[in-house]
Amino acid sequence: MFMVRGRAGGTELTGTLYERGERPPTFSGAPDGDAAYVWICDEFYEVDSGGTVQRIDDREVHVAFESPMPRGFDTREQALEGAKEHVTTQFARIGVDPGEVELEVEKAEPRVE
Repeated sequence: MFMVRGRAGGTELTGTLYERGERPPTFSGAPDGDAAYVWICDEFYEVDSGGTVQRIDDREVHVAFESPMPRGFDTREQALEGAKEHVTTQFARIGVDPGEVELEVEKAEPRVE
């Protein structure tokens, strides 16, 4: 499994990329088990009021979260590119310039249950 992390504005977002043979969490809408790579990460957007208040640089942003939408990919290259794009898009949705997002990919050992 890989952890894909983005940092910007004093906060971060991390998602998990599961490889074939690893068991991603199962829930409604999860991709077919035949997908070689499964990406799972929070999705959020800025709202005028309510939500969770998050400090981004020098401003407070009200953030509403959506249910994670897992995505399946055929190759590791496609999956990592899709994961990075997803993370930068989430920052853009709360007003952070995607070019300001520092991305990090870390290989992690899957949890044993």
